[in-house]
Amino acid sequence: MSDFIKKAMEHKVSRKAFIGWSAALTTAAFVPSYGLKAIDSKVAAEQLEKEGKWVTASCWHNCGGRCLNKALVVDGIVTRQKTDDTHPDSPDYPQQRGCARGRSQRHQVFGADRLKYPMKRKNWEPGGGKKELRGKDEWVRISWDEALDLVADELKRVKTKYGNESILGTSRLINYYGGGLVRWGTSSSGAWGIPQEHMTAFTSWKANDRMDWRNAKLIVMWGSNPAWSSAGNPNYNLLQAKKAGAKFIFVDPQYSPSMKTLGDQHIPCRPGTDTALLLGMAYYMIENNLQDQDFLDRCTVGFDKDHMPEGADPKENFKDYVLGTYDGVPKTPEWASEICGTDPKLIKSFAQEIATTKPAIITSSFAPARTYRGQQFCQAFLTVGWMTGNVGKSGAGVWTNNYASKQSYGGKSLVYGGDTGLPPVENPLFPGVTYGAYDGYRFAEPFRKDWHGPAYTETYDAILNNEYHATVRGKVPCDIRMIWLIRDGSGYNYLNQSSGIMKGIKAFRKVDAVFTNDIVLSTISKYADIVLPATTEWEKDGQIKSGNPEAIIVTSKVVEPLFEAKTEEWMDKELAKRLGLDPDEMYPISEKQQLFNSLAGAEVIKDNGKDYEPLVTITAKDIKEWGVEGKPQKGKISLDELVEKGSYQVPRSPKDNFKVIQLEDFVKDPIANPIGTASGKLEIHCQALSDNIAAFGFTTIPPIAKYEPPVEGVEDTYKDWEKKIKGDYPFQLYTIHYARRSHSVFDNIPQLREAFPQEFVMNPRDAKELGLKDGDTVLIESRHGKVIRPLSLTEMMMPGVVTLGEGAWVELDEKTGIDKAGATNILCGTHLSGQGEEPWNTTNVRVEKYKGEPLLPDAEWEQRIIF
Repeated sequence: MSDFIKKAMEHKVSRKAFIGWSAALTTAAFVPSYGLKAIDSKVAAEQLEKEGKWVTASCWHNCGGRCLNKALVVDGIVTRQKTDDTHPDSPDYPQQRGCARGRSQRHQVFGADRLKYPMKRKNWEPGGGKKELRGKDEWVRISWDEALDLVADELKRVKTKYGNESILGTSRLINYYGGGLVRWGTSSSGAWGIPQEHMTAFTSWKANDRMDWRNAKLIVMWGSNPAWSSAGNPNYNLLQAKKAGAKFIFVDPQYSPSMKTLGDQHIPCRPGTDTALLLGMAYYMIENNLQDQDFLDRCTVGFDKDHMPEGADPKENFKDYVLGTYDGVPKTPEWASEICGTDPKLIKSFAQEIATTKPAIITSSFAPARTYRGQQFCQAFLTVGWMTGNVGKSGAGVWTNNYASKQSYGGKSLVYGGDTGLPPVENPLFPGVTYGAYDGYRFAEPFRKDWHGPAYTETYDAILNNEYHATVRGKVPCDIRMIWLIRDGSGYNYLNQSSGIMKGIKAFRKVDAVFTNDIVLSTISKYADIVLPATTEWEKDGQIKSGNPEAIIVTSKVVEPLFEAKTEEWMDKELAKRLGLDPDEMYPISEKQQLFNSLAGAEVIKDNGKDYEPLVTITAKDIKEWGVEGKPQKGKISLDELVEKGSYQVPRSPKDNFKVIQLEDFVKDPIANPIGTASGKLEIHCQALSDNIAAFGFTTIPPIAKYEPPVEGVEDTYKDWEKKIKGDYPFQLYTIHYARRSHSVFDNIPQLREAFPQEFVMNPRDAKELGLKDGDTVLIESRHGKVIRPLSLTEMMMPGVVTLGEGAWVELDEKTGIDKAGATNILCGTHLSGQGEEPWNTTNVRVEKYKGEPLLPDAEWEQRIIF
C-alpha cells in the first residue's frame, strides 16, 4: 500500500499538504490511475469505507440524463465513487444509476490538467497584443488581483470606446454592466422548436407517462439512440415496454447500440432525407386508405382540400402534394427510395405497420432535425404520425423526445426544487426574451426589433465581416471587440461545439480580448487571453439537480476549492468592485441561502396525482444551524435526511394516480378543448410557421411538409444527380452523441479515451473501393476543413454514409490545417438555416488514406497541463 493511501487512512494528510503534494507530483494523487490502483485493494477499500463519509456529488453535465453519484471523502480527499444505492432497484422504482461518464467525475475533478491558477497568454496586452498567437502562445501564471484588474480594465476600455454592443457574451455581471450581444438559435433541438410551437402549441413536445409506454404495441424510434445519448434510465424504461410486448422499430443510418438492445427492426435512411421517406410512407397510406380520416377531419387542419384553415389556398393541402395532383410528381415509395436509400418494399411495409398497429408510439429524437432546412422533417414527421391517429390514447402518441425528462419518462413533474430567490437580471441588449420555452435555448423573436446578436452559425462571420442578420431588420452592422465567457455555468465550449471551427479560430484571432473561466484548458479557453480557474460543482455549497421528472438530487460540497479555483459568483463580485458596481446588489442572497430556498420551495405530488405539497420538513433549529432566513414548515422528509441521502425519488407503480395521456381531452372533443395553435387544432397546414421561418431571413419553407434538397444533402454528393455521377465530396457525414463525452465535456479523461476511441465509422464496401482497411488512419475532408482519425469498418453503417462522434477537443496542426482529434465542427459548415439551427447532419466529405504517421491512441496523448 502506498504511503499516500496509508496517510489518507490515518487522517494525517491535511488539505493544504494534499494540494501541495498534488501540484508537485501531478501524476500521483491528482492522476486518477494512481489513486485507483492504490485503493482498489480490499484492505484499503474496507478501511476507507470505515473512515470516510459518502457525500452526494453533482453530475452536472448536459447529457440527457440525471443520475446519482456519491463520493467517499476521507479527510478532505475523495478516495472512491459510487452511484445510486439508496433503495432497492426495480422497473417501477429504478435506481438513478450513473453511466461511464458520471462514474468518471473523480478523474475530471481531480485531473492533472485542472486549471490551478489565473493564466495569461504571454503575448497578450490590452487592445490585443499579438492576436495571431491565440491558441499557440505560452501561458504565464498571474495573481488573482492582476487577472481581475486586467479583465476589468479591458472591459471598461472596450465599453467606453466601442459600447456594450462590442461585447459578445452575457452573464449576470455583463447584464448589470449594460449587456452584451447574445448568440441565439438552436443546437441540440435542431429545427424542432418553432414547428412544435406553431403546429402543436408544444403539445407534441410532451409524452405520455412512462408507465403508459408499456401499453404500446409498437414503438418507433426515429433517429434515436438513447443508450448513448441519454445514458442512465431511459433505455431501461424502454426495455420495460419491450418486455410488456411492444415491438421496436428504429429509423437510423446505422444499426445503433439502442437498436442492438431494444430493436426488432431497423429501417436505414440517409441523413437529411427523412422527409422523403415519410412522404413515400404517406403516399402508400393514402393510396391504400390507411389513414385515420376521422381523426384527421376532427383534430387537424390541412390534410386535404376540404379541411383547410381559414384563408388558405385549397390546392396547398398535404394529400394533393403527396399524390402529385398539381406538381405532377407523385411521392411514391419508389420516388422516396431514390433519395433516402430505403428499399421501396421496406417503405411500404413500414407504412402498413404504423398505420394499422394500434396503439403505437411514434417518437423522434432531435437528430434528424439538425439539418439544413430541418423544419421540413418536423412537418413531415408530425403529419405522418397524425395520419395514424395515434394521439390522445393510452399506449399511443406522436412526439419528439431527447432528454431524460421526455424520452421514456413523459408525464408531469412529480417532484421539483424551489426557486433560489436570486432575482433575474435582464440583458438590456436582449430584453424580454423567452427563456425555457425551447428547453433553454435563446431565440431571437423574428418580428421584434429590440434585440442584438448573431445566430450561432453566423457568429464568426459577424466578427470577421462586421455585420449579421437581424431577422426582419435585415443585416445590421457590428464591431465585436471582446469575447466574454466568464459566466455562471450556462456557457459552453462553443468554439469547439459550433460549426465552422476553422473560421472560428480566425474570428477569435481578430478581436481585442477573449476572457474565459474554466476548470481545464478546453478548446475555447486554449484560444483565450486570460483564463480564470473555476471551481467544479463538487467544490460548491450544493444544488438541487433535476431532469428526471420523478426525482431530484441534492448535492453537497464534496471538497474545498482546489488550488486557487473560485466560484463564478466570487469572480463576479470581485470584478463588480473594480467596475464601480455594487456586488451586494448584484447578489443580494448568499449561495447557501439560494440552496436553502431551493430546498424549502421543493414540492412533491400528493397521492391523488393532482395536488402538490412541501417536500422538506424544516425546523427552527435547521434555520439556525444553516445560518439562513426562512420559516419552519412540514414536509415528507426532514432537511437533514434529504441532504444526507442526497436524493428524493417518488415511488411508482402501474396503479398509481400519476399517469398522463397527452392530448386525451383534446382528442375526445377538440371543439371544447382546443389547443393553443391559430386554429385550435393540430396544424398540418401551418401558415404561421411558414411566416415565422421566413422572417428569420435565412431559408423559407411552405406551410405543409415538402421535400426540398438541403445544402450538403445526398444530392450534393453527386456531380450529376440524374446520371448518378459522384462528386468531390461523395459521402454524407452525420455526427453522433458519443459515449465517451457529454458533448465536449469529459474528452480530456484518459480512462474514457481508452474505453471509447474516437473512431471514424464507414461501411466496408465503401472502404474497399478506396483501398482502405480497418484501423487505417484516414484523412476526412469537407468543404470547410480536414481531420484525421482511425477507421472502423462495419456493415451496420449504410453505404455512402459515415459518422464521427461530436465533441472531440480540437488538436490543430497549424502548418497543415489538419485536426488530429476528429472534431466534427472542423468539417461542418456555418450554413444559415431556418430559425438559426445548427445543420450538423447535412455535411459532405471525402475520405482517403492519410499519408503521414499513423495516429497514436488518444489515451496516450499528452494532457493539456499548464502551471
